[in-house]
Amino acid sequence: MMTVPAAPSRDCPLCPRLVAFRHRWRQKEPDWQNAPVNSFGDLNTQVLIVGLAPGLRGANRTGRPFTGDWAGDLLYATLISRGFASGAYDRHGDDDLTLLDCRITNAVRCVPPENKPTTAESKACLPFLSAEIAAMPNLKIILSLGGLSHGMVLSALGHKKSAFAFGHGRMHAVTDTLLLANSYHCSRYNTNTGRLTADMFDLVFRKIRQHLDAS
Repeated sequence: MMTVPAAPSRDCPLCPRLVAFRHRWRQKEPDWQNAPVNSFGDLNTQVLIVGLAPGLRGANRTGRPFTGDWAGDLLYATLISRGFASGAYDRHGDDDLTLLDCRITNAVRCVPPENKPTTAESKACLPFLSAEIAAMPNLKIILSLGGLSHGMVLSALGHKKSAFAFGHGRMHAVTDTLLLANSYHCSRYNTNTGRLTADMFDLVFRKIRQHLDAS
């Protein structure tokens, strides 16, 4: 029987700053999630997508990773077009979207102020990421969205952050059976500034699909 990895409780006390932040938002928006956001997708999948942290008005509102903001619009449209998801995506999470052979999580499970977790907060959440990776028996590719996610994945795997340099479109053989793929984060800032285009993002998923088909 598969062991489900431990996840932070709704009132996880590990990071005082994040606790205070989510309590403030619980008072402002009592109908929002305002709690750690659990992963989305099956543990038996071959691909794990790792973002940085829930967006304030995205996953922190809806309770599902990358659901409710621009980053999710681009991510889920790309997943559907490349066969990693089926159904329709709705920003409110009221949809029939199903992930296919991929799982989505965040390296830090609670929303941080200004979307910037501290080093201490990242370290506090690292055991949850490590446990999740260890609990995926068929995992072949981890896709890190952004440099901070890349660094946390490497730490979760027991590598130094300097062992594999982050670069959009790169794929690193971090073990004999596991690749770490890199993409710039699909945030509105990155797309608005042209750092990441929809075509650039799509190319990353084409590479992932090609690797899976060849393996």
